[in-house]
Amino acid sequence: MVPTLLGVALLVFFMLRVMPGDIVELKLKADGAAVTQDVLEAERAKLGLDKPLYVQLVTWLGGMMVGDMGTSMWTGQSVSYEIAIRLELSLQVALMATLIAVCIAVPLGTTAALFKDTWVDYIVRVLAIAGLAVPSFWLGMMLILTLLVVFTWLPPITFTPLYKDPLANLSQLIWPALAVGYRYSAVATRMTRSALLEVLREDYIRTARAKGVFERLVVARHAMRNAILPVITVVGLEFAFLIGGLVVTEQVFNLNGVGKLFVQAVTRGDYTLIQGLVMLVATIAVVMNLLVDLLYAVFDPRIRYASR
Repeated sequence: MVPTLLGVALLVFFMLRVMPGDIVELKLKADGAAVTQDVLEAERAKLGLDKPLYVQLVTWLGGMMVGDMGTSMWTGQSVSYEIAIRLELSLQVALMATLIAVCIAVPLGTTAALFKDTWVDYIVRVLAIAGLAVPSFWLGMMLILTLLVVFTWLPPITFTPLYKDPLANLSQLIWPALAVGYRYSAVATRMTRSALLEVLREDYIRTARAKGVFERLVVARHAMRNAILPVITVVGLEFAFLIGGLVVTEQVFNLNGVGKLFVQAVTRGDYTLIQGLVMLVATIAVVMNLLVDLLYAVFDPRIRYASR
């Protein structure tokens, strides 16, 4: 995990520095204001952009070691603060979408595999393909239009934390979670079906059936424990993507989350904020990979991690 995060940090730091554009000029001359060169140089010195690249890199990495992501070059606020006030919303949507996807995908994928090539299987496959084909933001717009036209009701616009008012919170975030979770479940459904079909062809499954084990126990105790491993991988990687990858969905539902902050940071050329956001997503990705590896040992007793 540590070498991966260090590689991401070095890559994003140097790639941002070779991108065209100057945040100081964009910040001070955005409205066509007449700004002298001395003012521009003073602002660069204030932001630390006048220092050599290696000094900027060491300063940033040193701050990251103690949890300091730096200061936003555009707002002047701490990067940690800018992310923290939006992370709660994005994290909740990602968790809800993941829960919805798992609750849909595992039963449907299992049912499709058990009733392979029947009308049940065809319906599940159509639903899964539709989930892959339909963009989540379009589904979100259809949900909003349905709520408005049929029920003459719109979700709340202002975000309310879950601990303050659970009903208001869920009435706003359940719809983007459903829109994202449906597409998310389509990938997991197809993976569940494929993995379970492959496992059901194994010799030990035929042996269990030959011994007279009930079909329900064969599926639940023998097949699912092995078939669920690739599904866990897909769910874990998709969750890491959802933290910063819901840009368009957040725009549709007017959510001020991490995805929207990503767009704002790139548009403004805010180096430190982009670096902090990339490191956040990278950290979540590598942590989820670690958790997925550990969950392998939980679901499959043949897998154990021990020092030799």
